[in-house]
Amino acid sequence: MSYGLNSLLKKYLPKRLFYRALIIVATPIVLLQLIITVVFFDSIWIKANKGMTKSLVSEIKTLFDAYRSEDLKDVSFLTTLYKKNFDFVINIKKNENLPVTKSDRRFSPMDRSLRREMKPFFGNNYWFDTVTYIDLVDMRIRNGEEIIQIFFPKSKIAPSSVRIFVLWLTLPSIVLILIAILFLRNQTRPIVKLSKAAEKFGRGERVDDLRPSGASEIRKATLEFDKMMKRINKHLNQRSEMLSGISHDLRTPLTRLKLQLAMMDKKDTAKKMASDIDEMEKMLNDYLQYAKSQSEEDYVEINIPELLDDILKNFDRSKYEFSSNNTIFINGRKNLIKRSLSNVIENGLSYGKKVFVEIKKSVGNAVIIIEDDGPGISKKEYENVFKPFYRVDKSRSLNRSGVGLGLSIAQDIIKSHGGNISLSESKYKGLSVKISLPF
Repeated sequence: MSYGLNSLLKKYLPKRLFYRALIIVATPIVLLQLIITVVFFDSIWIKANKGMTKSLVSEIKTLFDAYRSEDLKDVSFLTTLYKKNFDFVINIKKNENLPVTKSDRRFSPMDRSLRREMKPFFGNNYWFDTVTYIDLVDMRIRNGEEIIQIFFPKSKIAPSSVRIFVLWLTLPSIVLILIAILFLRNQTRPIVKLSKAAEKFGRGERVDDLRPSGASEIRKATLEFDKMMKRINKHLNQRSEMLSGISHDLRTPLTRLKLQLAMMDKKDTAKKMASDIDEMEKMLNDYLQYAKSQSEEDYVEINIPELLDDILKNFDRSKYEFSSNNTIFINGRKNLIKRSLSNVIENGLSYGKKVFVEIKKSVGNAVIIIEDDGPGISKKEYENVFKPFYRVDKSRSLNRSGVGLGLSIAQDIIKSHGGNISLSESKYKGLSVKISLPF
C-alpha cells in the first residue's frame, strides 16, 4: 500500500529540488488559509448571513401583514415609513403576476439563505432577483391580484466585511509565497551550481568559477568537491608529465637503434629488427593517445554530419556509404570526437571491404551507426574488446595491426561526453557500432 502511494507521489511530484521545497513551504500556508476560510464561512459568514436574512424577512412579513390589515387607511404612509427607517422602496402593482423566469442562484449562500427564510412564510408566492442590480435586491410578493415589489440593499443580507476578509486572506498568502520563492531560489542556487560543476568536470571540462556559497552544509560540500577536483587534476597533470618524459626517453634510444640497424651488413636481420622497433613505436604512440584521451581541449559546437564527411574524405569513396537526413549539432571536444569516430571507421575498414555510416536523431541524442561487412565478433566478446590492450584471437582481431587500444580510446572519449557506445551484429553480417552523443 505504502509502496504504491510512494510510486504515485514520485510520478506526479516535481523532480527539481526548488519546486519540491516550494511545495513543502507553500502547502501548509494554502491549507491553513483553506481551513480559516471554511471556519469563517461556516461559523461567521453563514451564521451572520442567516441572522441578517431572518431579520429582513421578519420586516418584510411585518410589512405584508400590515398591508393586508383592514385597519390600515393610508398605504403611502406605510411605504414612506419603511423607506425612511429601513431603506425599502415599495411599489404596489395591480393586476400583475410573478415573473416566470428563475433568477435566484442555486449555489449562492445569499440566495439560498433568503430562499430558506422566505418559503415558510410565503410558500411559492414570492420571487426575488439578486443578479440584475449590483447593490439592490428585487423582491416581489403576491397578495391576491396585487404584487408588492420591494427593493432593499444587499448589505441587509450580506455582511460587507466578506470582501475585506477575502482580500486579507489571499494577499498575505501571496506575499508569503513570493518571499518563500525568493529565499528558496537563493538557497537552491548553490546546489544547482555545484551539480553543474560536477557535470562539467565529469565531461572533462575545466571548472574555474566554483565558489562556495549558501548554507554551511552546501559550502562544505562545495569546498570538498573543489579539493577533490584539484587532486584529480593534479594527478592527471602528473600522469601527462610522466608520459611525456617516458616518450622522450624511449624515442631517443629507439632512434639510435634504427640508425645502427641501417648500418648493419645483415639486411634481413636488420629488416626484422626494424619491424619490431616500428611496432614498439606504434605501441608507445597508441598508449600515449590512450592516456591523453582526456586532454584539456575546449568544448565547441560540432556539426556531426560535417565532421563525419571530413573524416570519410580520407578514405576511398568506394569503401564507404554515408547517409544523413538531419543537421545535428552537439557541444564537445572536436579533435577527441574526431579521433574516436576515426578509430571506429578505420577498425571497420581493416576487417571489412566497406563501412556504412548513418546518422539518426533521437530524443536528446545524436545517434551514429557505423557498420561493416567483415567477419564480425562473438557476442561474448562485446564487453572485452573495450578493455585496453585486449585482442580477439579468433576470426577477427579488432586491432590486428595495433595493440588493442582503438575501441578503448573511443569508449573513453564518448563516455567523457556523456554518451554511450555499444556493439551488435551488423545487417551486413559484420560488426555494428552504435554511438549516442547528447545534444
